[in-house]
Amino acid sequence: MEPFIVCLWILGVACAATWVLSLITGEHSWVDRIWSIVPVVYVWVFAGAAGLADPRLDLVAVLVTLWGARLTFNFARKGGYAPGGEDYRWEVLRGRMGKAAFALFNLFFIVIYQNVLLLLITLPAWTMYQHRTPLTPLDVILAALFVALLIGETIADQQQWRFHQWKKAELAAGREPSPRFLQTGLFKFSRHPNFFCEQAQWWVVFLFGCVAAGSVLQWTVIGPLLLTGLFIGSTVFTESISRSRYPEYAEYQARTSPVVPWFPGRGKTARMWSESR
Repeated sequence: MEPFIVCLWILGVACAATWVLSLITGEHSWVDRIWSIVPVVYVWVFAGAAGLADPRLDLVAVLVTLWGARLTFNFARKGGYAPGGEDYRWEVLRGRMGKAAFALFNLFFIVIYQNVLLLLITLPAWTMYQHRTPLTPLDVILAALFVALLIGETIADQQQWRFHQWKKAELAAGREPSPRFLQTGLFKFSRHPNFFCEQAQWWVVFLFGCVAAGSVLQWTVIGPLLLTGLFIGSTVFTESISRSRYPEYAEYQARTSPVVPWFPGRGKTARMWSESR
């Protein structure tokens, strides 16, 4: 069976399972729970169909596996796989939408759209499967860039994890955390450095397909484009919640790049959490 057809079967099972589980449990983060797993499966389907004999496909499969392992670990330690580990944003959104409207949103956006997107971002592997050409120096450069972005996302998530652990300790001790949200480390140069690295890694996967085909004019660009669009919407929604909780977040927005890391602008300097430890 063609590897693309195999992936379509996996997609169908993933959609059915995540939708049914959302109905049974009343939680809507089931796609989040497979977000770091299913793309790894898709890429290995193509690598396996090539007999694990195509160096580029094997390389990309290993890189995507590293991506998936890191993301799975970070999601797990935040309680994402535990009962009640639903993304807090879905609760906020449910409060803004009617029951029927959210049910449709769950089926068509959370379940179908996001599962289709998880397949689309991996389809450069299909391009590589169809164009099994030798590795080039560009592949080495792309692999190094992917690893650099993976390290960057790991650092950003670790900084965020440490901050929230400190914040919980402060609240447990009856103290008001200051600052109330992370503004140091990589978050001094981007409000969402982890979002930047996440998107960029899949643009690198797309470029691997371009190198294999010998052209950047590949229809699989739709995957990273839609992923970027999803992150733009997610960032706007997340920051609207942050502003409602923390009025001082607006000042942080004024001085810090939204996603792409850049030098911070002028603004009132917040007292850093590390100084209060």
